[in-house]
Amino acid sequence: MRYELSVNGESVHVEAAADTPLLWVLRDELGLTGTKFGCGMGLCGACTVHVAGHPVRTCITPVNAVLGKRITTVEGIGHDRVGHAVQTAWLALGVPQCGYCQAGQIMSAAALLRHSTHPTDADIDSAMAGNICRCGTYPRIRAAIHQAAQQLRGAA
Repeated sequence: MRYELSVNGESVHVEAAADTPLLWVLRDELGLTGTKFGCGMGLCGACTVHVAGHPVRTCITPVNAVLGKRITTVEGIGHDRVGHAVQTAWLALGVPQCGYCQAGQIMSAAALLRHSTHPTDADIDSAMAGNICRCGTYPRIRAAIHQAAQQLRGAA
């Protein structure tokens, strides 16, 4: 079937079966390879994007479930102040090690900071639960979220 999607602020047309995971539409049809395949079961967070502003695991979300909704990938997250603040903090603190999980980590962090620019460590742990980093960069991830939150509070 042919679908029209809103991805990173642009209207795009894709050909896919209704039950095709959004992950494969983004990567294979649209060439947006920042979103990674990790576990294929929605457990690791590597495939996280925003759908209507909420973090969603694309490996288990069929394309027909996102019709008419705004999709933002890691390629588009830096175009708004929250995403830009998260990416800036990630770079400033050298968060990535291997980097494979970082797109999903950034997307989950941005979703948290859209709702609260004063997150506690417990808020961060809760929002980031399910985003697995095999390199163990969790302390840097938490520090970067706090730094991005501070930047956003100063910019408000």
